Amino acid sequence: MGGDRERDREAVSRFVERFAGELTDAGMQRMAARVFAALLASDSGAMTSAELAEQLRISPAAVSGAVRYLTQVDMVGREREPGSRRDRYRLYSNVWYEALTRRDQLLTRWEGVLREGAATLGPGTAAGARVAESAEFLEFLQKEFQQVLARWREHKETLREGGPAGE
Repeated sequence: MGGDRERDREAVSRFVERFAGELTDAGMQRMAARVFAALLASDSGAMTSAELAEQLRISPAAVSGAVRYLTQVDMVGREREPGSRRDRYRLYSNVWYEALTRRDQLLTRWEGVLREGAATLGPGTAAGARVAESAEFLEFLQKEFQQVLARWREHKETLREGGPAGE
């Protein structure tokens, strides 16, 4: 864990729990949020099940369930330690970018269904107009979102050029 040992463990724990609480409030499963926050707060971005269980004071079964969820939503990957049967769970690089890109794909699907629904309900009906406006909103978000992601990629390059703040 390297630099992790030099930190105030209680302060790190408070941060992990606070951020996990925010993720839970936004809809993420509680244990998955705690495991994700713990990985995010570790210098290596990777921990074993035993390390996660010890740090978070949870059972290995709780870690397993949390990691299962996080791997399903492509936020965490599993890797085998060389010469060991122990798995390490690692945050994907660019985890936020990747998660939001997948969310954009979800919005595309929703928009398609909403457009079909608007046609089914009829453009002259209140329900059809409401559903059509929902589809238009999602289309607008997607266009804006693509521009935001492009600006992020450009900004990230300037961070790299600037030193330690970048990856």
